[in-house]
Amino acid sequence: MFRLVLLTLACLCAVANATNVKECKGKPFPLDVTVHDCEEPPCVVYKGQNAVMDVQFVGNRNNLLNITTKVTAKVFGMNLPYDLPEEVSNVCDNLLYGAMCPIDKDEDVTYRFNFFVDPVFPEITADVTVTLTDTKDNIISCFVCSCKIRKGPTSLLLDASDQENDTVEGEA
Repeated sequence: MFRLVLLTLACLCAVANATNVKECKGKPFPLDVTVHDCEEPPCVVYKGQNAVMDVQFVGNRNNLLNITTKVTAKVFGMNLPYDLPEEVSNVCDNLLYGAMCPIDKDEDVTYRFNFFVDPVFPEITADVTVTLTDTKDNIISCFVCSCKIRKGPTSLLLDASDQENDTVEGEA
């Protein structure tokens, strides 16, 4: 009984923190997406820091052994792929709450998508499409989140260092 109460409270907390992301047309939509520190897009993400999304989805067939995350960003009308390192794109290695692959049809799991926002990214707003696929590129889940890329503390430190170097060079 105590477990049921805890599970219910956890579900209610998850729903209360959900971020309002968009569906990918004609593709399976996750049960819930929570972008940390963002309830309503566009979500502000900072250059030089990690952006964290918890994606709750269900398996769409039995025995899903390998699930990969693919990301594209729509910038100035173009869909640009964003390559993720294996440790981030491997969904099975980043499942929460003790879940593990293989995942079966209708199994409810949560994936922690923790990706680095490169300091070289321009400060723009982009529609980021996150797609979870199996080994045959069948789509398991897909959503779009609008993100504002902004300078973070790391970027500000780099800019200050560059300005300091310019001043020193100018004095020499």
